[in-house]
Amino acid sequence: MARSKKVITREEWEKKLNDVKVRKEDMNKLVMNFLVTEGYVEAAENFRKESGTEPDMDLGTITDRMAVKKAVQCGNVEDAIEKVNDLNPEILDTNPQLFFQLQQQRLIELIRNGKVEEALEFAQEELAPRGEENQSFLEELERTVSLLAFEDVSKCPVGELLDMSQRLKTASEVNAAILTSQSHEKDPKLPSLLKMLIWAQGQLEERAVYPRITNLSTAKLEDHAV
Repeated sequence: MARSKKVITREEWEKKLNDVKVRKEDMNKLVMNFLVTEGYVEAAENFRKESGTEPDMDLGTITDRMAVKKAVQCGNVEDAIEKVNDLNPEILDTNPQLFFQLQQQRLIELIRNGKVEEALEFAQEELAPRGEENQSFLEELERTVSLLAFEDVSKCPVGELLDMSQRLKTASEVNAAILTSQSHEKDPKLPSLLKMLIWAQGQLEERAVYPRITNLSTAKLEDHAV
């Protein structure tokens, strides 16, 4: 027989929440972590002045990291590679997967700009040797080169490689690698906490009826129908 759920009133729930103490210092550190990880340099600097919360890395390195990310997002992959090497040559030297992704993005940009001969030459000289050493690289190379077989790329099965989302994906991977090289988490802590909140609410809902947050952007408690 199914066990009946405990009903917690709004008054009871709000009292329980009010009894939970969260230090302002911890909240400030979460905010700073988000600003630093996501690359909001000016906001991080202003927040440091207003709250007295020190970032866990030199804010100057964020500017350099964002310059790399922007270069990839704009399709300037060669420039991005140079900037990464200026930051730390070991990032690409020790991460063949990331270096291949950047080279693949360079090939995509050549194809996007209609530079067919240059694209084929680049694929043959720079990417094919890596494909011989790694099966997954070879498969990605073949997918990318297949773009050249279609005059109308919208009809190409891998046409999404030319979408902005592909640039954003590559930029995100580079951003994460730079953060890791700086001994910093590649993802901000705040979204993880929100995911934990959603999971915890789901677990509690199996046992009780209580006011819950259904819209994270407002954080407003909504009464749950019994």
